[in-house]
Amino acid sequence: MTTTPTTPTPQSTQKLTVADYLALDDAFEGRREFVDGEILEMPPESNLNAQISVFLLVTLAQLVPVPWLRHKDVELVVAGRVRMPDLVVLGEDLAAVLLASERNTITEAMPAPLLVVEVVSPGKANEDRDYRYKRSEYAVRGIPEYWIVDPMRQTVAVLRLVDGLYESVDYTSDQKIGSDLLPELSLTVAEILRAGKPT
Repeated sequence: MTTTPTTPTPQSTQKLTVADYLALDDAFEGRREFVDGEILEMPPESNLNAQISVFLLVTLAQLVPVPWLRHKDVELVVAGRVRMPDLVVLGEDLAAVLLASERNTITEAMPAPLLVVEVVSPGKANEDRDYRYKRSEYAVRGIPEYWIVDPMRQTVAVLRLVDGLYESVDYTSDQKIGSDLLPELSLTVAEILRAGKPT
């Protein structure tokens, strides 16, 4: 018996919208982002990156209320895309709104987070995503502060939103990181990078 190949319907070849993506049953395993109508599975992170993000989570938990923090588990809708940042400081208003929501997703109707942190993975595509695309997306979303922690360059870039665009200050080595959001922060780049290395 022969079968005739079926022609894809327009609906099956049409890219998803953000609303389509958010309406899907949550049957995915692991982390993923939604970019340009497609669901992108995110590969597991290196031990170095994982340890750095956990270290930052523990450090920030000493400076802000724990309910304000999200670590690798919150979706952030921004500029028609859905990102999953490494670390997010919500702030009081957003934490309350998100707590009342059924899904751990920050929609564009919700307040912007106060801070987003990304730990850069090796490779040009990863660098482009964190330094270029997310930089513009997070600025459009109105996120006041964005940190890019880069173990390869051994830097932490702190981007502050000024008149709709980010202004960046790069910190290295034993320099203390300056943060408008966390003025009491006492943390150097070297301490962050050491956190990712075995003792």
